[in-house]
Amino acid sequence: MISHITFPWASKRPGRRAILVALAALLLIRVILMIWLPITDSTEARYAEIARKMVETGDWITPQFDYGVPFWGKPPLHSWVAALGMALFGVGAFGARLFILAAALGVLALLFGWAKRDHGSTVAMAATAICGSGVMFFGAAAFVMTDMVMCAGTTLSMVAFYRCAQGDRSIWGYLFFIGLGIGLLAKGPTAAVLTALPILLWVAATARWRALAALPWAGGVLLTLLLTLPWYISAELKTPGFLRYFLIGEHIERFLVPGWSGDLYGSGHFEPKGRIWVFGAAAFLPWSLAALPLIARPRRLLNGGGQDSYLVCWMLGPLILFTPAANILPAYCLPGLPAAALLLVISWNRVFGLDNRVTALAFGAGLVSAIGAFSLVTALAVLTPDTLRLRSMKVLVDTARHHDLQITFHSFGLRSFSAEFYTAGAVRQLPNPPNLHELSANNRRDAVLSLAQNAPAAGAALGPQFQLEMTTSRFALFLEKDNKP
Repeated sequence: MISHITFPWASKRPGRRAILVALAALLLIRVILMIWLPITDSTEARYAEIARKMVETGDWITPQFDYGVPFWGKPPLHSWVAALGMALFGVGAFGARLFILAAALGVLALLFGWAKRDHGSTVAMAATAICGSGVMFFGAAAFVMTDMVMCAGTTLSMVAFYRCAQGDRSIWGYLFFIGLGIGLLAKGPTAAVLTALPILLWVAATARWRALAALPWAGGVLLTLLLTLPWYISAELKTPGFLRYFLIGEHIERFLVPGWSGDLYGSGHFEPKGRIWVFGAAAFLPWSLAALPLIARPRRLLNGGGQDSYLVCWMLGPLILFTPAANILPAYCLPGLPAAALLLVISWNRVFGLDNRVTALAFGAGLVSAIGAFSLVTALAVLTPDTLRLRSMKVLVDTARHHDLQITFHSFGLRSFSAEFYTAGAVRQLPNPPNLHELSANNRRDAVLSLAQNAPAAGAALGPQFQLEMTTSRFALFLEKDNKP
């Protein structure tokens, strides 16, 4: 049993209350942003629109990139949870994001429970607050994408494996394989690798190979297969070719082929190899700054025994995996952040101690800076949303519908998933140049959406029968003059 660590400055009732207030403030701010911020292009809007189509069509097997066009890029778990939220609470940002937020809270609950068991409730609260206030975790906590749902699975597996390795084999062994199933349904084999890599690094570095025998392999593998195979088989039978594209294209060629051109749904996110380490440092802000003095003392940092080394392997696993990758996103760091939060707290205690004013001020400054930054974004989103330069068509769609509820939407020079989401899939792309006769003959008033930088070209192509109604920092709205019968 690992000895408990306490924060003398936080063990008193006022200190505990301050951490609870910070956690409550973070949750409140995130809920406000979840409701108030519109669905934004392109990643979030794409996945939200896929989920909306799932609700509309009733097809819960094959996610659809467009009507009748299968989306083979990711498994459907994130689409299922977003679609379920919209089926229960209506199509919109709240419904789409609600169960993504629930997944994030699940990650924090796992972190809190594990840290409390080994170190006490105060350390657990501090680690939870640090994880939840990191810029990447906070942003992803209610953002419609695959990564937070996958992170819930990998966190469950990582916590469960360590519990099994420590002798607690009651149910944790099977929870490890349930976590694998969640990851495989959220993002595919990448989730399994993100779990296996740090575990294998740890057992190899610490010569704890017997820990692998603690898992119920026969029953656990069967449980994972029962959770995942029905969908994978159904998806391949329904849309042949899915498995080849998903397993080879998305999991090998995407990461090893610079500028991979096989992406059916967009373009690769090319970054210099090794950039994931920069993303990792940025993702953990403001707390990565607090880690700098610890990194300068690696011997003292790593002398805490098995759990410390386990956390290091877990934290570094995503960074090591994606170091040679050519196509990466900052969110790929997300699975390692819970480990980074707990490691920071217990390592800081070992190196600098916690019973001092400097530690209290550093912890408080980190939380205040994070809450302050997130509060500022919230205030801007509520009061002057265009200052955030959001890539969302919501305000333009709402403006057009204010003029005419039956208006027909078109896009000029772009495909906007947020426009599709907020028009319930009704927006159509115009050819360039547009067919003005077709627009004038449809007996309905038309709205045309374009990039703000393309507004002069769109206005010239549309002619005098359309007027520029509004522009935001990114987009422009043209309305047809209301002279149709």
